[in-house]
Amino acid sequence: MRGENKFHLFNKIKMLGGIKVNLGRTNYSNKIEIKEKTSFKSINKINRHGYLFILPFLVVFIIFNIYPILRTLYLSFTNFNGYGKIEFIWFDNYTRLIQDKMFWNALVNTVKIWGINIIIQLGLAFLLTIIFSDMKYKMKGLSLFRALFYLPNLIAATSVAFLFATLLDWQFGSLNQLLVNAGLINSKVNWLGQPGTAVIVVAVIGAWMWFGNSFLVLMAGVQGISKDYYEAATIDGAGRWTIFGKITLPLLKPILLYVAITSLIGGLQIFDIPFLITDGLGSPSGSINTAVMYLYNTAFRFNNVGYASAIAYGLFFIIAICSAFTFKTMYGSKKDKGVS
Repeated sequence: MRGENKFHLFNKIKMLGGIKVNLGRTNYSNKIEIKEKTSFKSINKINRHGYLFILPFLVVFIIFNIYPILRTLYLSFTNFNGYGKIEFIWFDNYTRLIQDKMFWNALVNTVKIWGINIIIQLGLAFLLTIIFSDMKYKMKGLSLFRALFYLPNLIAATSVAFLFATLLDWQFGSLNQLLVNAGLINSKVNWLGQPGTAVIVVAVIGAWMWFGNSFLVLMAGVQGISKDYYEAATIDGAGRWTIFGKITLPLLKPILLYVAITSLIGGLQIFDIPFLITDGLGSPSGSINTAVMYLYNTAFRFNNVGYASAIAYGLFFIIAICSAFTFKTMYGSKKDKGVS
């Protein structure tokens, strides 16, 4: 009997110990939960403070970016002339835009300028990229050349327009005097007074300003390509043009896509140089009247803000469609995506 009592007493103590252990575990888990809750609360407090830091940017972004976009969309459905009462005319501005020959002529002029610009800009940038990335032409002071090539991009458009307007002046311009003295032309050329030459001049100025930026981007893309590809191709006996066509170009595809789309967006919005280099109306004969110039003159010279807003959104959709087409052309199929 005494043995049985001892046995039962031992079991009771064991059971009580288990209960204490379990209670200890539950208390420990409760402490962990409490700590997690407090840590989440502290994180939320930190996040609230973070919102305060980004609040100035959000306010400025909403006032100067989001609000103008929505305001322009609203005005595109009205006949607002800059002052007075606003009346809704709904889609009349967009119907007029589709039938507006001046707008489409301005868009054609913009595409012409951009087409000449992109050929010169990318051609020169590619040539410099090939020269400076080739081991044969490795030279000291590469960073100096990069800075010099990028320098035109840092000059204000007003200064650039004034500079070229002075150089290309019909009667007293330095370019005409140099060409006449060298015997290359018999008479002075009115570079900015003839439609054909004016388009080329504006395109060349744009290419001169932006080829340095394209060169730096392409150069960075080439330097990001592993040298193992070039070494393996050289061992296999591949020539320079084969390496460039089979290795460099395919691996530069994302960089080329970036340059093409950014150049397209910027080219279709060209305004400053054509506006400043002549009378601001696209002279001579409207040959350099770009789409954004037409928008500006419609809004601020002819006080038709509602129609100008419709032009802005029409141009936005055209740029979006052209950018999507460019992306689709360069990454047209899933197979190309897999290879690249």
